[in-house]
Amino acid sequence: MLNSMTGFGGRQATLPPFGKVSVELRSSNHKFLDVVLHLPAGFLSLEEKIKKKVETRIKRGRVTCVINIVDQGAPAVFINEPLLKNYLATLKKIKQKLKINSSLQLDTLIHLPGVLSVADSGIPKERIWPQLNLLVHQALDSLVRMRQKEGRALEGYLKDHAQALNHNLDSIRRRAKKAIDQKCRGLNSDEERASFLKETDITEELQRLVFHIHNFKNKLSQRGPLGKELDFIAQEMQREANTIGAKSFDAMISGCVVQLKSQIEKIREQVQNIE
Repeated sequence: MLNSMTGFGGRQATLPPFGKVSVELRSSNHKFLDVVLHLPAGFLSLEEKIKKKVETRIKRGRVTCVINIVDQGAPAVFINEPLLKNYLATLKKIKQKLKINSSLQLDTLIHLPGVLSVADSGIPKERIWPQLNLLVHQALDSLVRMRQKEGRALEGYLKDHAQALNHNLDSIRRRAKKAIDQKCRGLNSDEERASFLKETDITEELQRLVFHIHNFKNKLSQRGPLGKELDFIAQEMQREANTIGAKSFDAMISGCVVQLKSQIEKIREQVQNIE
């Protein structure tokens, strides 16, 4: 079963005494697993626990986790008066020295660093983890289900294109036999025919492509992170197709190779979305 690397999952609940908590998980394509966390101030101590939780379920992709906590109570607002007085004294000196006539506004003063703050509730942040752990677990369930759903769609797409590759190979094989026979009849000596056959022989390339396609289709039915393996197989397919194209001496074969390479490129594009 394939898993896509793109998806979304979220959960929210009221967790006393902290308030309304929401967990959102978004995943996108990435070569490796990269977990990016956005936590409320004061909750950074939970970062490692959340990362480990994600790592148990997701093996590849960039996962962005956003956690918001809205306190249902009205937190106390604290003004650091000694600091504010220091700011005022310093600013007055600068005004006098530089002969600045503008007045100091309150909305400017309260935005100075450290002047205005919200008092901490005093509740140990670690107390939220048992309940938050469940929310993260539920959000991960939702994310994984979406990744699996998109993975099933990708699996069907890739199987169809792998089958199309087999049809392209059949066309190349039939045309190559006919074109080689025609070309050989027009050559004057056995030496010329032997040289021509050696330069245009694509038997090995076709056999290797058949093997890679068969291997690719088998991998699609396996479990676990398969994106890197599938991408490697698709690269091997592309290499063999390029060699066939380089050996082509016939316009119809070249046309079939163009179609073959187009199918492989579509496969490679979609394989980048697989975990």
